Amino acid sequence: MARTSCVSLVFFLHVVLVFPASTCLGLSKSKHSKKHHEVAFFIFGDSYLDAGNNNYINTSTLDQANFRPYGESYFKFPTGRFSDGRLMSDFIAQYAHLPLIPPFLQPGFRHYSSGANFASSGAGALVETFQGSVIDLKTQLRNYKKVETWFRHKFGDDEAKMRLSTAVYLFSIGTNDYMSPFFINSPIFKFHSHSQYIRMVIGNLTTTIQEIYAGGGRKFGFINLPTLGCFPGLRIIKAENNGSCLEEVSSLAKLHNQALSKVLKKLGNQLKGFKYSLYDLNYNLRQRTIHPSKYGFKEGKSACCGTGQFRGVFSCGGKRIVKEFELCGNPNEYVYWDSFHLTEKAYKQLARQMWSGEVVSSKAMGLYNLKDLFRDL
Repeated sequence: MARTSCVSLVFFLHVVLVFPASTCLGLSKSKHSKKHHEVAFFIFGDSYLDAGNNNYINTSTLDQANFRPYGESYFKFPTGRFSDGRLMSDFIAQYAHLPLIPPFLQPGFRHYSSGANFASSGAGALVETFQGSVIDLKTQLRNYKKVETWFRHKFGDDEAKMRLSTAVYLFSIGTNDYMSPFFINSPIFKFHSHSQYIRMVIGNLTTTIQEIYAGGGRKFGFINLPTLGCFPGLRIIKAENNGSCLEEVSSLAKLHNQALSKVLKKLGNQLKGFKYSLYDLNYNLRQRTIHPSKYGFKEGKSACCGTGQFRGVFSCGGKRIVKEFELCGNPNEYVYWDSFHLTEKAYKQLARQMWSGEVVSSKAMGLYNLKDLFRDL
């Protein structure tokens, strides 16, 4: 009897010692059947989100910010971002515990598991917007398709599909489509009504969303257009306006935002699993422009960097058409960094609202905030 017990004990110890790893692995596998992975972050749009793609294309300094004093507050050197520091997308990445997402065109950047930034300063939803000088939305989508292929090669079809379905896709596009006709005196509105033109812009954005959805994308974030005519650079376009906002372009932005809201609701009803966040930049930036002190700023209308009235002449850094520029002593006191773009402080405030979904407008702007989307819903 004792011998039988001893043999049994030896056999039991042998099993435990020989197979502990496989047993534990089996338990681990059942407990963690869903692999944990970071949520990828893909960024599309214009200078409000461009982390430096335009550094690597053949364009002019009108669409580049790779010279001082850009980047001075945070990076201490110019990165290509149109600000003194980080952009909204940079803060969103940090809130999501991701690294800052590099520009897709950055040399040596070939590992996309955390995402990629495709945005291009000056870009629009229309190919014709500043054509030849920027990476338009259609080309940004083409670049994303290359990353989609990378995911399939790296992880296999099933895991790639899963990763792309949990990724978050952020868009800020349309500003340049509506501003460019006023800069280049385009006759576009002689041939198209405002509503027709807006339908073209929204149509191209919708096509991009649908193509990403077809490839597996399900979670989207959108930033609507600000009151464009109140940019320092647009207040000075018409001398007869005496520094007031350029209502012609602001009205286009308003109509665009109404159309965007409608099409997103429509897509939400049509596309199974489609989730979106729509941030009301129009309302929130306007509040900071009108009531800067309420948000910790001293100046809401004039830019920190530039020259002329409101520092609205786009000369920050002295590398563009006009070489003279003035630089404020403290960017944190300003909402606007240059004639068209915001300071890091302003971007941080806006990004925090985008992330947490604080109630700051009477209008419901989507069922989710970005924090919700980065969770594995």
